[in-house]
Amino acid sequence: MKLVWTLACGAAIAIIIGFVWGGWTTAGATQNQADEAVLATRAAICVAHLMKNPRHQDALKTLKETSSWERAAFIEKGGWDKMPGETPANYAVSRACANGLEMLTK
Repeated sequence: MKLVWTLACGAAIAIIIGFVWGGWTTAGATQNQADEAVLATRAAICVAHLMKNPRHQDALKTLKETSSWERAAFIEKGGWDKMPGETPANYAVSRACANGLEMLTK
């Protein structure tokens, strides 16, 4: 019986150490991190698409003059948030792209 309690305590300690200091994560936390990484990458691609446009200075000026809640729609209208072969706009990417471009206009 003492062996069972020793094994149970050892397993509990190993789990606590693994999650606190070992870098273990749950599947949900890992999925959230992956989703955030994909969003950040797509937003960076969106910024690059806009900056590659020959008239990007005009677009940045218009974006700066656009109200903050309409900037995602401006990005969607420009099509900069779409990846190749993608037809529907993605609001989360548009919003993140607008936030990134806002840093460029300051």
